[in-house]
Amino acid sequence: MDTEKKDCSVGEYFVKRRVLDELRLDEVAQKGTWSTKPTLGERLKESLRCSVPRLKHTLLSWIPVLSWLPHYSIRENFIGDLISGCSVGIMHLPQGMAYALLASLRPVFGLYTSFYPVLVYFIFGTSRHISIGTFAVISIMIGSVTERLAPDIDFPANCTNGTDLDARDAHRVEIACSLTVLTGIFQILLGVVRFGFVVTYLSEPLIRGYTTGSACHVCVSQLKYLFGVKPARFTGPLSLIYTLVDICRLLPETKVPELVVSLVALSVLIVVKEINECYRQKLPMPIPIEIIAIIAATIIIHFADLTSKYNIDVVGEIPSGLKAPRAPDVTLFSDVIGDAFAIAIVGYAINISLGKTFALKHGYKVDSNQELVALGLSNTVGGFFQCYSVTSSLSRSLVQESTGGKTQVAGVISSVIVLVTVLKIGSLFADLPKAVLSTIVFVNLKGMFKQFLDVPLLWKTNKVDLMVWLVTFTSTILLNLDLGLAVSVGFSMLTVIFRTQLPRYSILGHVSGTDLYLDTDTYKEAKEIPGIKIFRSSTTIYYTNAEMYLEALQEKSGIEIGKLLTAKKKQERKLKRKQQKEKNKAKKEAKKQRKAVSRLSKDTFSEMNERKVSAGLKEQSQGDVVALGLTETSPNGLSIGQVNEAYQHDTTMSDSDSETGYQGDNSINNVSQRGNEEKERAVRSGTHSIILDISTTSFVDTVSVKTLKNIFRDFGEIDLDVYLAGCQACVVEQLEAAGFFSESIPKSRLFVTVHDAVLHILKKLGDTDFVLDVSCSTQM
Repeated sequence: MDTEKKDCSVGEYFVKRRVLDELRLDEVAQKGTWSTKPTLGERLKESLRCSVPRLKHTLLSWIPVLSWLPHYSIRENFIGDLISGCSVGIMHLPQGMAYALLASLRPVFGLYTSFYPVLVYFIFGTSRHISIGTFAVISIMIGSVTERLAPDIDFPANCTNGTDLDARDAHRVEIACSLTVLTGIFQILLGVVRFGFVVTYLSEPLIRGYTTGSACHVCVSQLKYLFGVKPARFTGPLSLIYTLVDICRLLPETKVPELVVSLVALSVLIVVKEINECYRQKLPMPIPIEIIAIIAATIIIHFADLTSKYNIDVVGEIPSGLKAPRAPDVTLFSDVIGDAFAIAIVGYAINISLGKTFALKHGYKVDSNQELVALGLSNTVGGFFQCYSVTSSLSRSLVQESTGGKTQVAGVISSVIVLVTVLKIGSLFADLPKAVLSTIVFVNLKGMFKQFLDVPLLWKTNKVDLMVWLVTFTSTILLNLDLGLAVSVGFSMLTVIFRTQLPRYSILGHVSGTDLYLDTDTYKEAKEIPGIKIFRSSTTIYYTNAEMYLEALQEKSGIEIGKLLTAKKKQERKLKRKQQKEKNKAKKEAKKQRKAVSRLSKDTFSEMNERKVSAGLKEQSQGDVVALGLTETSPNGLSIGQVNEAYQHDTTMSDSDSETGYQGDNSINNVSQRGNEEKERAVRSGTHSIILDISTTSFVDTVSVKTLKNIFRDFGEIDLDVYLAGCQACVVEQLEAAGFFSESIPKSRLFVTVHDAVLHILKKLGDTDFVLDVSCSTQM
């Protein structure tokens, strides 16, 4: 490409080059035919190659703690991690016990879940700021499975009509552990096969709508503790509605002491958390109101003996010490496989979204596949130690980051606090009211309920995302967590399909003084070039929208190819019938002519015979006639002996008619030629060329290739030239592989830019009436 410098003001440029079609581009840019991708054999050979650097790299990528812990700076990071770890550890205690109730397990199992998985993530995780452990959404998903597979009715007590709580809770722990191990296995497998991108199919509106709907499930599940009632258990679609209706029905049976405890604890928690929010910049660490509320409530209930006086429901005995690992019950895998996959995806989606948020804020990278493996190992190992599924918690992660946490050492410190509680302090919380734990759950759902503010924001910004949010929220509320997730993902996929099926089609016009071609409906200065239609789609052309692409092309260009082809064929058939009719007429005239000639020859022969018979008589009287100076004439005025020209005249007329008949084909052809010439002139005065701007197309399939071929063929039949512009290199390769280019569609029909195609067309037509007013000079 030749470039020239030109005295231009700032922001202007001048380019001088030849018009480039695909063939010229290959020459100018020297398109390579080599392949930069290694072959399958080379990749296999490389994967099996073993060396010390490769082994070290693999080890560090699979166990990230080995890459950063040896370089850990105690002076810079330890103080922040210590304060952060203590703050998060104090939060782990009440949240672990409270969220265990959501999972329909005893509080101690929430403490286990706040210990083991955190240590595993410390070794294998890549995020420095997220806090792994119990989370409300995952807990309620676990609880829906444990209650479904181990309902109270299956564990009747021997002596009373009640429920054998010990047997029920033991079986629910087995279910939760089996579900957690299977969830971890799914996550590990997806991480090993580098399937971390699966979370990209869960858009942010989908995740936020799903977590908001899950928060509603969490709230309804905790109402029974706030009011001290025991509603019936419902499963399947609309179970949330049925549960809410049943709680309202039981409101007259509310235990007033438990309601009072709930309201007092809720008020204190809300007020102090608002203080933390308002003065977070001034406070060295948030006021640990949750642990304070637990300690205070336990002391009051214990020393006031409110349990026996008012029958307040408390946590009960919390065993001290850790339990030995135990293998999960694999026979339960078939019953929980669907739930395990849903929990694996939702847990990972929440984890990676928080991890990437903090990584972007603090300038480091989070490996999505390694995060999947780390979360899977946390769940798998935790399942053997009677933990249930974990993910990162928004509230704890914010505290860990805001209080100065720099690495996952903060997680280890928080685990130490949980461990001390489990070993020595846990038994002291036997008189802790469940209503207080429920209020802690309620208060921590504030962030999720604030996501309702997404609705007016999405209404202003993107209504399709708003539909995804609303459908996800509604389906989660009405269809429960598992079916709701499936429906929301399906609807989200449909919106992607609909967006590609309903793109924006536009006719482009030239902006005077530039080489820009913009939508004529959007830009006033974009003017169409006479005789040239430039058509563009806003998305890739493939099998779902190929037919609509053709329809939009005809509608926008005003050229209805079907009608024009039908009219042309009809005209050709009419012309052929007329020609055939003229040929038949000419044959009839020729036949008549041959008959007339035959009669003429017969009459002439008989006349010649008569003349021979009377020849002697004429010679005998000839002298007398001559002597008198007379000439004998026939009755028709012709002299005897002269040739009768009447038949010659008829013959001439017949010949003339014959010529006229035989010239019918030529006259029709002349009419046809004149008609075609007039049509060509009409076309040239209107549209004579179409340019398809396919710069937005990132790939082509067999349907789109066939559609483009049909466009070239059909428009070519009505004498319209079609050109392609802006085709990406990968698309050109796909077109070549599909056999798109041929003698009828050469590569010279494919141009680098729309401007190149326009200049080529104008030069081809020799159009001197229309001159492009552009700031760059182009050499043909």
